[in-house]
Amino acid sequence: MEPQKDTTKDAKTIKQKIRERYKGVSEDVLDVIPAAPHEDFYKSDIHKRVAAYCRVSTDDPNQTSSYELQKNHYEDFINSRANWELVDIYADEGISGTSLQHRDSFIRMIDDCRAGKIDMIVTKSVSRFARNIIDCIGYVRQLKAAEPPIGVYFETENIFTLDENSEMALSFIATLAQEESHTKSEIMNSSIEMRFKRGIFLTPVLLGYDHDEEGNLVINEDEANTVQLIFFAYLYGYSTAMIADALTELARLTKKGNQSWSASSVYEILTNERYCGDVLARKTFTPNYLNHKSKKNNHDRNQYRQKNHHAAIISREDFFAVQKVIRNEKYGNKGYFPEMHVVNDGLLRGFVTVHPKWAGFSEDDYYLASDSINEGVSCIPSKPLEVSVKKGDFDLRGYELVRSQFMTSFGKLSVTISSSTVSFNKVCVDKMPGVPKIELLVMPEKRLLAIRKAPAGSHYALTWSKNYYPKTISGSAFLPTLYKLFGWRKDSNYRITGTMYRSEEDTVIIYDVKDAVLLIPEEILSDEPVTADIDTDLPRKKTKRITAYPANWAGTFGESYYRSKAQITNDPSSQEWVIGSTGTVYRTDNAVVTTQKEAADQIKNILTKIGENNG
Repeated sequence: MEPQKDTTKDAKTIKQKIRERYKGVSEDVLDVIPAAPHEDFYKSDIHKRVAAYCRVSTDDPNQTSSYELQKNHYEDFINSRANWELVDIYADEGISGTSLQHRDSFIRMIDDCRAGKIDMIVTKSVSRFARNIIDCIGYVRQLKAAEPPIGVYFETENIFTLDENSEMALSFIATLAQEESHTKSEIMNSSIEMRFKRGIFLTPVLLGYDHDEEGNLVINEDEANTVQLIFFAYLYGYSTAMIADALTELARLTKKGNQSWSASSVYEILTNERYCGDVLARKTFTPNYLNHKSKKNNHDRNQYRQKNHHAAIISREDFFAVQKVIRNEKYGNKGYFPEMHVVNDGLLRGFVTVHPKWAGFSEDDYYLASDSINEGVSCIPSKPLEVSVKKGDFDLRGYELVRSQFMTSFGKLSVTISSSTVSFNKVCVDKMPGVPKIELLVMPEKRLLAIRKAPAGSHYALTWSKNYYPKTISGSAFLPTLYKLFGWRKDSNYRITGTMYRSEEDTVIIYDVKDAVLLIPEEILSDEPVTADIDTDLPRKKTKRITAYPANWAGTFGESYYRSKAQITNDPSSQEWVIGSTGTVYRTDNAVVTTQKEAADQIKNILTKIGENNG
């Protein structure tokens, strides 16, 4: 058996050896090579290439004296040192210190430091250098890490960043400078809020207006001609790019005196509510005082609107009509402000033509237009049904003909509508041969849809077939309104079976929305979570839909046999059979919106005025 080691004795030996080692050696056998002394900023006689940085935070003329004084001071300060050479004075005027955005001179100075052109920077204070603590400390560290190191001297705080103990003081003062900016920002926002609450609005320079002695907007007649020309040209149907080209060719001046126009500058004028005499305050706001990036105010901050704040150049009706046209462009639809047509006679009396490229009409507009014809709007004329059974015939009174929706849709006139598309089946197309374009009409009160042949040049035409085959119609502009009109679910499709009515020359198919079959996506009714296909190479599954029927069908198979078989017996030569009537223009709140013809006349008058003024 081996003897056990004395670990306590071994530990004591190790500790003793360590103590002996750390007693060191005699200074007689050790040569010390002294380090170069740290540079004394105040006593150094080393040649320095020195840059000065100065900044004022606004471009107010009253700040010009401060700006010039800073520049003059550093010229004298640097030139007074025999061993200092002035590289340049880098100056930013009218720029905030909380962000490096637009601080071109500061960035140029840092680039020159990296290029080895500068040995030291002198500036008035930490807040002049940067009010953002991250920028301040970050750039100081970068400069200090350069080879050779570059120091920054803050005159007011008497801090030189190459001193070993400078960073703690610099961090503290930079934090105070940043918080001071934060406080000023909060005070400014509070001041603006109080001004807006009292209807005291900012009135920046604006084409078409000058300022009177009290700062109020007053119309500049010559510039107002340009503004009116822009609005009327847009209402007529010209695009912003076309209007910009025309203004450039006419040598019309912008507010800044430029003769060159762009589509964006025209758009800014078209969307500025001040041209109709109103003021909408705080359309944008700045959520972060450090980066100063503005953000559209989507109810994030209070907004204030005052109507009739000053004299209008454009009527309020024309201004809001233009906004509707602009919003409609998101559907890829451009053009003049459309009119709403309601059929005032014939089989489709009370039906309103649906504009396929216009999203500006509301559900109320359709109701009011339909009701404007008369109180008791009529459609699909028919005589009261009188059933009599001849001797020897089967008496089917009391029997019902099973609804076609319960059976196959083969051979039926059907249309399927989703929240973005309309698809007619081939039966519909075959029943109206040689008709590539149709018009879609709606009667909201009776919940009816109708289609008829579109006359040549119709603004309401929809291409529903190509080479005698159905073509899916994109309805992203008007279908959301129809869905609201009928109270439909946005996530579901609807299939409706129609009835055809034909005279010698015209054909119309009418669809009763009340009998629409609902096609619900299966996943909506399933309790299991819906998972997307991960493998994109696999063909995407079609959404399976479950058919649902109207609740009022629960106690019946369909209509009375004789009613379903009843035919319209009116004389085809009767006026009631007229199908192609264009109808009359209906106007509600758009009653005084400038029409396309009126816009053309206004454009001619303004161009004449401009010519006379130039002459």
